[in-house]
Amino acid sequence: MTAEADERDRPAANSCARTRSSGSFTVVEVSGEIDMATAGFVTDHLDAATAVAEPDVLVDLRPVEFFDCSGLRVLCRAERRARERGGRLRIVSDGPRIDRLLRASGLLGRFPPLRDFPAPPGPPGKPE
Repeated sequence: MTAEADERDRPAANSCARTRSSGSFTVVEVSGEIDMATAGFVTDHLDAATAVAEPDVLVDLRPVEFFDCSGLRVLCRAERRARERGGRLRIVSDGPRIDRLLRASGLLGRFPPLRDFPAPPGPPGKPE
């Protein structure tokens, strides 16, 4: 798939989410307040990011100001979709609010937050 085709397949950026590529990762940057009224905007981006075979999705929650159980539901659904397609979904968060929410909901083990973006994997066949 070409970069141009990849761009066409992405949902348009909105007030709560935008999607971009970073190396082999698809990054969904989430921002603002994620609640029942706005979770659907994030869902559009995560559905597109997890629709491919073996998706490797990073959900950047660092710009988020508020995140409730509606956002957790969207993350759980997207993570399940990624796994079903042989891929993974991870979150990037550097704030204690998201950690507390994940811990309180029992989801910290499912979504251990990365503090920054991981290094892209090296070329196949070369030791890391």
